Amino acid sequence: MNNFSYTKATDVEDAVSLINGHDGYKVIAGGTNIVDLMKYFVTQADTLVDINQISGLSDITEIPDGGITIGALLNNAETAYHPIIEQQYPLLSKGILAGASAQIRNMATNGGNLLQRTRCYYFYDVNTPCNKREPGSGCSAITGYNRIHAILGHSENCIAVFPSDMCVALAALDAVVHISGPDGERTLEFADFHRLPGDTPEFDNNLKNGELITGIELPEKGFAENYSYLKLRDRASYSFALVSVATGLTLENGKIKEARIALGGVAHKPWRVKEAEDFLVDREATKENFSAAADMILNGAVGFEHNSFKIDLAKKAIVRNCMMALDPKSQRPGAKPSL
Repeated sequence: MNNFSYTKATDVEDAVSLINGHDGYKVIAGGTNIVDLMKYFVTQADTLVDINQISGLSDITEIPDGGITIGALLNNAETAYHPIIEQQYPLLSKGILAGASAQIRNMATNGGNLLQRTRCYYFYDVNTPCNKREPGSGCSAITGYNRIHAILGHSENCIAVFPSDMCVALAALDAVVHISGPDGERTLEFADFHRLPGDTPEFDNNLKNGELITGIELPEKGFAENYSYLKLRDRASYSFALVSVATGLTLENGKIKEARIALGGVAHKPWRVKEAEDFLVDREATKENFSAAADMILNGAVGFEHNSFKIDLAKKAIVRNCMMALDPKSQRPGAKPSL
């Protein structure tokens, strides 16, 4: 780890002024990702700007017209177990609790969760080429061991995946990101926050220089009646998803009136296909219809030497999770979904 200085920001404006125009200034909150990146020399910081003392960013606030705003500094555990989240947005609670370990969730912040970087082996190995770490050097994963890598939205420059579970749920819930920066405050639809790699895989998201996430807004509709989060991984303990699925449904007389399906572990960002969700509207909630929607979601999926299995795995996961969403009680330990 390189030597660095440390300073505390007193408020949002102070934090923005410190990081604006200073590439060597990095924000730290929970530190569960950036400290690792610094230890592995993937990221270097001249100065760490601690934002933990900024007031007003650790609350969950109800919006008068409906919905809530979740503070960027509230940690993942406090968010997942908050009564409002458990009751009105259980899909988000399930997604958070599927991620990381209890110890990490106690430290990791919501804003930091959105900004975490890929766990691609080659990204962390500074002795190998990686376009995300060193643009123009090449992508070692394409011809290397790529079992955990992308099957959707990848490019010839990068096949890394975004690792967050929380963000898969946020994508399904149509969250909005609140941002403060040198030009003032703005909001960004969650679907537009993260990026696909294209020709610039070094950029994970659409934050501008000097900007800071201050909160995450959730609309009033939380799909609290019919929801499910499924994470398939190599081991049930601390492990990132091979494929994850967040599903929210609105049902009426056995038919689907609204559907949200988001995938994790398959692309450089949480993956949603609106056409597949629209296809399900006014159709019966059957395995056959969910299977047809899964085919639409996975249209164009391409695997590599070691991860082609994820295409079939993703289809089965989508169908299984949608069936589980019909009866959230099926998510309890030992319960079997009615497939």
